[in-house]
Amino acid sequence: MEQTDWIEHRRHDGERVGWIRMVGEQFVPVDLLGRELSGPVDWLEAEETLDRAGIGYLAELYELRQPDGSWLRVRLAEVSPERIVAKKDDFGAVGAPQLYYPLPFPAPEELRPLQR
Repeated sequence: MEQTDWIEHRRHDGERVGWIRMVGEQFVPVDLLGRELSGPVDWLEAEETLDRAGIGYLAELYELRQPDGSWLRVRLAEVSPERIVAKKDDFGAVGAPQLYYPLPFPAPEELRPLQR
């Protein structure tokens, strides 16, 4: 997805919370994983949607579909407009192997919030 026309949106403290993408004469809020948070809305609604979403979802648990179709529990280790890196959730075990999975940006369908 081409991001050159995305407009960065930051919270009042300067933290980036996403982008706003113009669609015709309306705007689509896009989170830090590159996911559209709504359909086209006016500018104010796009800003408010991003502010409400915040960045807390980045600390949540996710799952990553493996090539065999199974789901692996992961956490997000890196998120940038260039790539996303998921890390196998080791439940905080000190000696556990560190397994990382580089993913493209925006987040692919193989990465989803943990289904509880």
